[in-house]
Order: sequence, then C-alpha cells, then structure tokens
Amino acid sequence: MIFPGNAFAAETAPKIDTGDTTWVLIATALVLFMHVPGLALFYGGLVSERNVVSTMMHSFVSLLIVSVIWVLWGYSLSYGTDIGGFIGGLDYLGFKGVGGEAALGTLTIPHYLFALLQIVYAAITVAIISGGIAGRITFSAWVIFAVLWPTLVYAPMAHWVWGGGWLFQMGELDFAGGTVVHILSGVGALVAALIIGPRQGYPYHEHRPHNIVLFLLGAGTLWFGWFGFNGGSALASGAITTLALTTTHTAGSAAGIGWLIIEWKLRKRPTLIGTATGAIAGLVAITPAAGYVTILSALIIGLVAAPVCYFSINFLKARLKYDDTLDAFGVHGMAGIWGAIATGLFATKEVNSAGNNGLFYGNPEQLLHQLTGVAAAVALAVIGTFVILKVIGLFVPLRVSKEEELIGLDVSFHEEPAYHTENQSTNRSISGL
Repeated sequence: MIFPGNAFAAETAPKIDTGDTTWVLIATALVLFMHVPGLALFYGGLVSERNVVSTMMHSFVSLLIVSVIWVLWGYSLSYGTDIGGFIGGLDYLGFKGVGGEAALGTLTIPHYLFALLQIVYAAITVAIISGGIAGRITFSAWVIFAVLWPTLVYAPMAHWVWGGGWLFQMGELDFAGGTVVHILSGVGALVAALIIGPRQGYPYHEHRPHNIVLFLLGAGTLWFGWFGFNGGSALASGAITTLALTTTHTAGSAAGIGWLIIEWKLRKRPTLIGTATGAIAGLVAITPAAGYVTILSALIIGLVAAPVCYFSINFLKARLKYDDTLDAFGVHGMAGIWGAIATGLFATKEVNSAGNNGLFYGNPEQLLHQLTGVAAAVALAVIGTFVILKVIGLFVPLRVSKEEELIGLDVSFHEEPAYHTENQSTNRSISGL
C-alpha cells in the first residue's frame, strides 16, 4: 500500500502532526510541478514543432478535468468504504466528510491534504497516456477520455491497491504507484495508440524531437518532482521518507548510466535524450519499491530498468510496428512492470517494518502477490481503455483528419503555434483576408 502500514491500522485517531503536514504539503506541490511544467515540457520537447501546444494542452487540461472529477466522485470511489473489495462507496462524494481532521482516522495529516495529494497523483497518470497518441487524437475525444478513464480505470485500481480493496487485502505492495500509476498509464497509452493508429508515414518517415533543451528541462523537473511523488507517499516526515528519496535518486542515476552504456556500446554515440530517458525509466521502476527496499537494491532495480526499457523501445516497438509516439508504454509501462516485480524480489523488513519480505529475503509468496497486481493492472488498463475509446468513438471522432495532422494540431485546431515566424504571420494574415 502507498501508506506504509498507516491506514486501516490504528485503533485510535492520532492528532495532526505539523511536521508531517508540512512535508506532505511540499510533496503535493512537487507532484503538481512535475505535471505542469515538468511533463508538459518533457513531452513538448519531444514532438515536432507543429504539435507543441496541443501536446502541452493534453497535460494541462487533464490536470484541470481530473481535479474536478476527483472532488465530485473520483476520491470517493477510490477511498470510500470498501464494497466487496472492488470499489469505494459514496462516503466522500463531493468531498463530503473530507475536512481538517486526521485523514481516514489513522494518519497524522489533515484529510483535506491527503485528498489533494491523491488528486495530483490521478491527474498525472492520465496525462502520461497522452504521450502515446500525441499529434493525432482529437481534442474533444481527449476531454471525454480525461473524464471517463480516471473514473472507470484509475479509481478502481487505486481502491484495489491503496483504498483497502482486494489487492491490498491480499498483500500486494505498491509504495507510490508502480501498478496504479505507471502500468495503468503505460498500457493505456499502448492500447490507445493501437486503436487510433500510427502517425502519417510511420514508421518510414522519421519524426524527430524539435527541442531537446525543453525536453531536458522537463526531465529535470520530473526528477525534482519525483522526490515529492515517492517521498510524499510515506505521508509523514521521517525515516521512510528519507529512504524513499534516497532510493529514488539512486535508481534514477543507475538507470541513466545503464542506458548511456547500452547506447554507447550499440550505437557508438551516447545521446542526451537516451540518457535522460533512461533516468526516467529508473525513477518509474523504483516507484513501487521506494519505501520497501535497501539502497543497494534500488541501484540494481535502476540498472535493470535501463535494458528493459531500451530494448522495449528500440527492438520490440520496431518489430511490432506500433506507434507509441513518446514511448509512454516503453518507459512507464515496462519500467512499471519491472518495478512491481522487483518489489516482490527485493522488499525487506530490514528497512521497513510495515512491509513484507520479498523472494530474496525468504518470502516467495510476495512475488506471487506482485505478479497478481501486475496482471490485474494490465487487464484493467487493456479492457478499460479499449471500451472507453470505442464508446467515445461512437459520438465524436477519435482521430484528426489527415490534413489537420499534416498541418499540425497547434495551427489546425488551436490556432496557436508555439513559435511565431514571419511566414506563419504572413500566412495567417492572408487567410484572414
């Protein structure tokens, strides 16, 4: 569970701790910062200059939409009273019953703050999916998707793992979102990419990133925000928080080095995009394990994440010819799967008494729990994303026209190019005549 043994454990409600509250406030702001501008810059730098604004809009609008629906019903479906292990009740509909008291009656932070942290987790999960379909999904379809997907896919999974549902009851471990965030979003992006179809000319026409500087700014911001993402999941300020921050940084660094070595060896040239992508893969992989494993184990998890994601992107994707535009599945999906499995291998009570030991510490059953969680996340993401997009397609077009795609969505839909040039200004003036 995201809360290391806190929720559903105490018999008496603790008092609000100002130190814990201060840290989680900061962590919440960090996660918001990794969404916008972090993910927006990361994705925006990777696409062509024709789709920068539209790509950033996907990230920004998902934050707005998910925030509202999480207040109205999403939070309640995730953390309301358990119904059969599969969904939460309507206890917190419209944030009813969410106040300044200790969250869930067991934590040391206000309920308001806990609920707000869950909002930013849910929002960035939806935004990650946009990387698989950038430059070709209609904006109307994306808006509807941003309402339905977190309601029907994310909320149930969050309840299963973090809200007292069947995976939590079974003992599956996910410290900060390996299954709930990264597997769901990565697999969801892959399904969406397959349904909507590849970009014009793919894979024969090369689609190069238009601005590596923006990309690196986004990558650095994501890394910075990840300290809040993983560290904030401890829901307190203490030893587990510092462990999570240290394992996070270690795994990201190890994976970045691993990717650099692989690329240097195979391509003879190390690249900035590759090295930074490797670091992000390591950050994803450590997310489910951050508060459950030793620093040395985090180093191994990060190192293994590099080849897992590198070969997924450069060989599996090329062989199967699916067009996951910004490799949301190759990074988030594959690293999330590896990280969830690695938690079942490396988890140890030596560093976290609230967690369970993994296979390497004498508990093979934990690995089975982790594999069950991975299978559940993949199945829910595949079925849920497929059904949602097919239903949306009955009412609005899923894909932009060929002409709109070739012009670029910044101009063809938003009429808002990211970069104003003399030619663009002239063309717009002539069209206005």
